Amino acid sequence: MIEFKLPSLGAEMDEGTLLEWKVKPGDHVKRGDVVAVIDTSKSAIDVEIWEEGEIYELVHEPNETLPVGTVLALLLQPGETPAHAEEEKRRKAAETAAAALASAPASAPTPASAPTPAPSPSPMPAATTEAAASRRRISPAARARAQELEVDLAVVTGTGPQGAITLEDVAKAAAAAAQPRDRAVEMRRAIAAAMARSKREIPHYYLATDIPLVGAGRWLAARNAGRSVTERVLMAVPLLKAVALALKKYPELNGYFRDGALQPGSGIHLGVAISLRQGGLIAPAIHDVDAMRLDDLMHALTDLVARARALSLKSSEMSDATVTVTNLGDQGVDLVHGVIYPPQVALVGFGKVALRPWVEDGQITVAPVVTASLSADHRASDGHRGALFLSEVAALLQEPEKLDTGAG
Repeated sequence: MIEFKLPSLGAEMDEGTLLEWKVKPGDHVKRGDVVAVIDTSKSAIDVEIWEEGEIYELVHEPNETLPVGTVLALLLQPGETPAHAEEEKRRKAAETAAAALASAPASAPTPASAPTPAPSPSPMPAATTEAAASRRRISPAARARAQELEVDLAVVTGTGPQGAITLEDVAKAAAAAAQPRDRAVEMRRAIAAAMARSKREIPHYYLATDIPLVGAGRWLAARNAGRSVTERVLMAVPLLKAVALALKKYPELNGYFRDGALQPGSGIHLGVAISLRQGGLIAPAIHDVDAMRLDDLMHALTDLVARARALSLKSSEMSDATVTVTNLGDQGVDLVHGVIYPPQVALVGFGKVALRPWVEDGQITVAPVVTASLSADHRASDGHRGALFLSEVAALLQEPEKLDTGAG
């Protein structure tokens, strides 16, 4: 039996709200199928499944808010029957009950003057023990107030002793439920939490270099000549492709830092920072950018921006990015000092393309120049390798025709 759990869709995500099931018991699903819609602080995400099997049970109902890692559904693997699934559920319930009993605090010693306790009764059934172990501490006054205000105690976080739910906790939950949800505010809070974690845990180092785009600009203008507006390729696309190809040569900047070690990315999946109209920022991924032709990359970028702003993204786009690229050139910014998005180990930034004095072959001229920056994790790489990476990006942009290649 396979457990389908609520995935983490970003470093700042601790929980999500199940909005909709796209499947029902008895449906056959395969890798990549969208099975549910989950609401996060940033958007409603189409969640894909990465196992093949038959939906046996949907464990939770829509509108439930659940922590990351919660089992959402159970799947039967090929050859399994409902009897197998029920036996597995009983086994896991027994293991959970045993673990809860093992971790429970020992009873206080019986005073000498107290009567001898009666013999222990027979062990409770596993289901009863599991329910008792999961019972929460709630004061009678808080329970009565929750009933009065129609507050679901299952979603209230207790702040009292040993996690007990207090009257104040109930009041806060009622007030929060009474206020209309402001996604922009929630997103700001989520981003702030992720960035605070990044600055607290990641030893950043920063590098920047100026890159002339004379040749790239001319080549792109000639390539776009005669094309309709919708078919033209923007300068952002060669920049993304150059980053992806440079990462092939410097893979220590492409991946995640987990459990004290660098975990290389399974591919070069660039998270693209996109500002949302309602406020906030999101960085969904374009997969396998190194293998894409520029036209395909332009179409993928256009589609991603449109769906991000329509709050219609897939879970793989939110969780698979191996490095983030932010381009604030259209905001008139020259230099970006980015904050790494954990658990990634690098962020690449581009400022605006501007005409600047430039020395070429001993001659001063005026050239379009962009400043590229790198924020990187010192646990995964060092300044020497980071500098070589930026130099590789600059070199690739001097031969833009070589960027327009796909796999093979």
